Amino acid sequence: MRRLRPLLALVLLAPMLAAAAPLAVFKTSTLTIDTQAGPQRFVIELALTPQEQEQGLMFRPALAADAGMLFDFGTVRPAVFWMKNTLIPLDMLFIAADGHIADIHERAVPLSETTIAAKVPVRAVLEVNGGTVARLGIKLGDVVHHPIFGTGNPG
Repeated sequence: MRRLRPLLALVLLAPMLAAAAPLAVFKTSTLTIDTQAGPQRFVIELALTPQEQEQGLMFRPALAADAGMLFDFGTVRPAVFWMKNTLIPLDMLFIAADGHIADIHERAVPLSETTIAAKVPVRAVLEVNGGTVARLGIKLGDVVHHPIFGTGNPG
């Protein structure tokens, strides 16, 4: 039995060790959202590759109030997300190719495997802390300024 204990421990720890694989390090950028209350500036990470987009904000215990992650699909397409392994509530801004906000999902529930889909195909999705949309008064139709939308970044 003594010889089996280390083997049993290894078998039990294997899934945890696999989950501890190194996480992607994302490129950073800034973007600005024009809202009725004025421009709102964010420091963002860019999820550009399928691997980066799969990881997203998973396993993060916190996110700064002015931070977010921009998922750039490179083309307009349906966008479907879930919160598996995501520890913080998020607001999701679904952004059209011209930079306007086409759909919003507020306060996505941490760790939920329920899918969250945009009502229309979009070019990108911006994830920010849950409650940011309400706090800053972000609305459908507000414009996101970032080079991927051809709108530059005025802030």
